[in-house]
Amino acid sequence: MDVKIEQGWKQHLAPEFDKPYFRSLAERIRQDYADPSVRIYPPGNRIFAAFDASPFDDTKVVIIGQDPYHGPGQANGLCFSVAPGIQMPPSLVNIFKEVCDDTGAPMPADGDLSRWASQGVLLLNSSLTVKEHQPKSHSNIGWETFTDAAVDVLANSRDNIVFMLWGSDAIRKGAKIDRDRHLVLTSPHPSPLSAYRGFFGNHHFSRANQYLVAHGKTPVIW
Repeated sequence: MDVKIEQGWKQHLAPEFDKPYFRSLAERIRQDYADPSVRIYPPGNRIFAAFDASPFDDTKVVIIGQDPYHGPGQANGLCFSVAPGIQMPPSLVNIFKEVCDDTGAPMPADGDLSRWASQGVLLLNSSLTVKEHQPKSHSNIGWETFTDAAVDVLANSRDNIVFMLWGSDAIRKGAKIDRDRHLVLTSPHPSPLSAYRGFFGNHHFSRANQYLVAHGKTPVIW
């Protein structure tokens, strides 16, 4: 199957595209996008935006989300990110609060995280699509298998990647990552329901940069 995705990721994920689960997933997604009675996010040309924005060979940090935002105009294919002009969701506000407290960076004017992606931060949702107003509506149809494969191939093919895993779902997704080979940072989710239980004060952003610098990589301008 010819999947339009960044060439490095395409090369490493090629075995997935011809597996029965992915063919079934692709057919289900095509049907849902074609169904006039439902709206699917993100736009079809943004499904693999996280991979396109952070090429395989350039990725040095991975942040894992759950599934795309399910409100109109919010999802842009990068986890936690929204386009300029879209109100920042509460979890994203909390992420920026921790960035500010941790690094001293000012609160940004918008929630567009493509500026992180362009520096090698893979902003990956576990599920890459969702029905409008129906969170997790495309869970357990094959996306998790595909994004697990993406995490695995990155962790097994590269060294000294920083994985930021927030919340139990993301932590489970990183269970097989070799902690001797990579830096794996875990904490509660930045959601208002859990941020005060350990997301605030986790210092993941400064710790990530310290690790990157120690391994000869350029730190991220958060």
